[in-house]
Amino acid sequence: MTEYEKKLVSVGTLKKGDTIIIDGAPCKITDTATSRPGKHGHAKVNMMAVGLLDGKKRNIVMPGHDRVEAPIIEKKSAQILSITGEIAHVMDMETYETFDMEIAEELKGQVKEGVEVLYWLIMGVKVMKQVK
Repeated sequence: MTEYEKKLVSVGTLKKGDTIIIDGAPCKITDTATSRPGKHGHAKVNMMAVGLLDGKKRNIVMPGHDRVEAPIIEKKSAQILSITGEIAHVMDMETYETFDMEIAEELKGQVKEGVEVLYWLIMGVKVMKQVK
């Protein structure tokens, strides 16, 4: 596995909507609950998260003072050159690099040739997010 863009964040500072890496998968936090510090010390943080790439729900419980990895998400735009089935051949608007990207289920009707789309680069995976 290659090293991707990520940073360390304190578990106690995370809130709903933040992104973290659970079991090697980038996830968006959907809910957090913090328990009171117990007799022996530390508050526990219970986080529910949904995978950004696979949509799977994940749950993680950690001490509030621990640090966890968070993916650095690059938001970029691209123009669609052609469409073959579920795959769009796109060109990055800054680097002019061309590559194939899967069309997101919720964008299927809107994605057409010549349209600009916003995509995220998360841990080396390109994900189409919206039509501009």
